[in-house]
Amino acid sequence: MLTSNLPKSPFFPTRYVPVPPSFHITCSVSQLQSAAEAVNGRVSERNEIRLGLPSKGRMAADTLDLLKDCQLSVKHVNPRQYVAQIPQLSGLEVWFQRPKDIVRKLLSGDLDLGIAGFDTVSEYGEGNEDLIIVHDALDYGDCRLSLAIPKYGIFENINSLTELAQMPQWTKEKPLRVATGFTYLGPKFMKDNGLNHVSFSTADGALEAAPAMGIADAILDLVSSGTTLKENNLKEIDGGVVLQSQAVLVASKKSLIQRKSALDTTHEILERLEAHLRAQGQFMVTANMRGNSAAEVAERVLSQPSLSGLQGPTISPVFCKHGGQIAADYYAIVICVPKKALYNSVQQLRAVGGSGVLVSPLTYIFDEETPRWHELLTKLGL
Repeated sequence: MLTSNLPKSPFFPTRYVPVPPSFHITCSVSQLQSAAEAVNGRVSERNEIRLGLPSKGRMAADTLDLLKDCQLSVKHVNPRQYVAQIPQLSGLEVWFQRPKDIVRKLLSGDLDLGIAGFDTVSEYGEGNEDLIIVHDALDYGDCRLSLAIPKYGIFENINSLTELAQMPQWTKEKPLRVATGFTYLGPKFMKDNGLNHVSFSTADGALEAAPAMGIADAILDLVSSGTTLKENNLKEIDGGVVLQSQAVLVASKKSLIQRKSALDTTHEILERLEAHLRAQGQFMVTANMRGNSAAEVAERVLSQPSLSGLQGPTISPVFCKHGGQIAADYYAIVICVPKKALYNSVQQLRAVGGSGVLVSPLTYIFDEETPRWHELLTKLGL
């Protein structure tokens, strides 16, 4: 086992030998310990599970809001402290870190799970196979890493990456100068796309000023709406997007293989996230409808294109008492519809005899098992 000489802490991480790419783990829980020993020589002595969350900015606020919506509120008693808890997840510690440090500490073994932007994971993970994306679409932090060039001068008629690469100006002695903070993804992207005469520089603050100041010919930076680029006379070009990014849940492969508690915690977090995200923008619509049988009502409901629900409408008898006799004169229909189709669905229900229509927003939709869980187990070889 390779370790550093610094003391073990979140700020002086112990470094471990990477998992061999060809290594495979069987699905037996009883074999997890021996599998971990084969990977790392021994099972980690740390008992608590550590989740890294962004410490500042919009990403931090949106992450806490998402966890709260999943009934996983972070209890942060002292905002000056970097450690917190999620009471619903026993044995879990929350560590507030810079996004790039979350990725670094996942690789060093000082964190087990983390939430960060996909761009950050890609840049600082550098393709390391020990990083596993558990959930790739947490639905916030949307942006793209994109190449931008000036609208004027020699670039006025350049509108694609191919055209940029074919410009005769770029030579070994006078390369295309790109200002960026992405010193791993930038060179890799350029090389993969045949731009060999490129030099990179890092700049503090807003990169958009670099071309106008003569510091760079182009910039490679994160773009959301593109408004800032336009205001600085810059433009994106076809083929110039390196990657699309949003917040993701990422984990250490070693941690999940070594420790069943880390895998179980990941499973619960994943299920809560999936159930909440799937329910976003979905509404439960309930209505009563006269009919002679459930099958007859189902036929009328399914004749309308917006009333099929997730797997089909739920139809059950509504019992009423008339003259001392109990009979099912009505049937209750329950369907799940997306927000954009809500009004049309209500109109269609009325058209086939529905009345007393009730509409409620959905908070969670739990599947029998989330597909992302099976994908994760496959990646782990379990």
